[in-house]
Amino acid sequence: MRPCGLLKQTALNKIPGRFQLHQEALPYLPVPPLQQTLDRYLLALQPIVSPEELSHTQELVAEFRKPGGVGERLQKGLERRAKKTENWLSDWWLKTAYLEYRLPVVVHSSPGVVLPKQDFLDRQGQLRFAAKLIEGILDFKTMIDNETLPVEYMGGKPLCMNQYYQILSSCRIPGPKRDSIVNYAKGKKQSRHITVVHNFQFFELDVYNSDGSPLTADQLFIQLEKIWNTSLQTNKEPIGILTTNHRNSWAKAYNNLLKDKTNKESVRVIEKSICTVCLDAPMPRVSDDIYKSRVAAQMLHGGGSRFNSGNRWFDKTLQFIIAEDGSCGLVYEHAPSEGPPIVALLDHIVQFTKKPEVSKSPTVPLPMPKKLRFNITPEIKNDIENAKQNLNILVEDLDIKVMVFHQFGKGFPKSEKISPDAFIQLALQLAYYRMYGHACATYESASLRMFRLGRTDTIRSASVASLKFVQSMDSPDKSDQEKADLLRRATQAHREYTDMAIRGNAIDRHLLGLKLQAIEDLVSIPDLFMDTAYAVAMHFKLSTSQVPAKTDCVMCFGPVVPDGYGVCYNPMEEHINFAISAFNSCADTNTARMAHYLEKALLDMRILLQAAPKSKLSLLLSVSVKRALVPTFHHWSFVPSLRCLFLQGNTEEANKQLGTN
Repeated sequence: MRPCGLLKQTALNKIPGRFQLHQEALPYLPVPPLQQTLDRYLLALQPIVSPEELSHTQELVAEFRKPGGVGERLQKGLERRAKKTENWLSDWWLKTAYLEYRLPVVVHSSPGVVLPKQDFLDRQGQLRFAAKLIEGILDFKTMIDNETLPVEYMGGKPLCMNQYYQILSSCRIPGPKRDSIVNYAKGKKQSRHITVVHNFQFFELDVYNSDGSPLTADQLFIQLEKIWNTSLQTNKEPIGILTTNHRNSWAKAYNNLLKDKTNKESVRVIEKSICTVCLDAPMPRVSDDIYKSRVAAQMLHGGGSRFNSGNRWFDKTLQFIIAEDGSCGLVYEHAPSEGPPIVALLDHIVQFTKKPEVSKSPTVPLPMPKKLRFNITPEIKNDIENAKQNLNILVEDLDIKVMVFHQFGKGFPKSEKISPDAFIQLALQLAYYRMYGHACATYESASLRMFRLGRTDTIRSASVASLKFVQSMDSPDKSDQEKADLLRRATQAHREYTDMAIRGNAIDRHLLGLKLQAIEDLVSIPDLFMDTAYAVAMHFKLSTSQVPAKTDCVMCFGPVVPDGYGVCYNPMEEHINFAISAFNSCADTNTARMAHYLEKALLDMRILLQAAPKSKLSLLLSVSVKRALVPTFHHWSFVPSLRCLFLQGNTEEANKQLGTN
């Protein structure tokens, strides 16, 4: 995604109403055709279920798709919903994926970002960097407030910018069955403060002067020093650790906490703040090879009750974390936004922190930042202890590894006319197959931001084509040329699925919509969704996401199933940053092993492409990759049977036909 240069404005040029006009011009998310989704669902099941399971599902699909049957009725319900709403999916997705999800947001839902290590090693450097970072946040906020944020484009299409308007001054509120989100950026009286946490103690820091101008880095540094000097005690109750608990437990504790007037006022200040800045204590020193993995854990969960987990309010949408030892990054509550807007904000801030300070600060004395008080009753103390125990179990269970793959970056697949994302996804398929001997349901996020209020759909990276390639890779029966052609075919198939997904034609959200429509209509859930194959298809042992950034950083998140992996990556020009997570409680998963196999897969795929000269088929493939976002086969019309052979994965016969044409 790239911003349109023509729309860049100075922060002073306020353009009221521009955001609304832009949003209204975006198309609505389509409801895909029912028969198309059912056909593609059966195709997606082929590499991950047994022939017997597939045969049973084919019968269920045949029943579901009958004219005038249950599938058609649900489809019509979805189409009616699409006509009545801005986005037929967005509210449902927010509730089912986030607000009704009852596991802790820590590890299970909230991603972290590891930023490059800063070159300070003391309190002074920590606070100077924090001050500059806050100044960068406020600079970005000015663009949001003035509606001068550059519109992003993908494949020449403008993208929905709504998520940018949800990430500041917002917070998640726990509820007994479903959480909610409050956004204080929308009211007349907008937030003027951030929350700063140090040694488990929370402070309200006003970040604007009386004339409405944001505080400068020098002013912020002075205020941060005041906060530091008034929070030196290290024996305070970690009230923030309550936010790490199971959502139902936290909802009860939250109601209990808010019975006290002082506590309620303090919690409201945190919820209304623009964001939270966490000034962390340094972690014990570790060797360089595991340093980034340690920082990733800090960003995700804070290290447990003995370290920095109490130095957070995990319901806050944005929490920037700066430790005394130079490690820094953020953790964000996932409900309001996907990764790319968060990373765009981070890129802006990181660039901003590198700018030299220009203006001299006014010498007007600033008020003392307000310390937020909490009255800890025995019941609250008990809730804190309960949250500590549960969090420490989760911290011990998380196995996370940050791997920097140095041998090449996105430049190599691009030189081979292959999409870097497709190349990396195929390497993940190869790594998993070599480890376990079979393919698994794989989730990769696809942005639906071409549509109004679009969130995500699923790119199913485990395909018939990817399975053919991974099975061939270590087979002595296949030549390097055949393997290379299968590799290119698999990356092309991935690219086609990606394009289908970003245009609103993937299967996962449509199937979810049909299921939720049945629930809403108070009819029994169709057998299709109670099927073993559906459970297998939704059990994503590989949950993956590409979150590219200009900054040399990496996003990280936990696995979505107990026996799976979470894999996030940022492909840079000359290297690739990976964050791989799993649970120690699962004997079958291991991040170090996955990292080893992933590295080997990437290298083997490069060797294969370099060893096998491009066949005529692969040259045509590269033309199709180059031509447009939507690969087409019209230029193959001179060989009518060629496209069929290619789509079937019969590269040998296709190459023969090419040779005679």
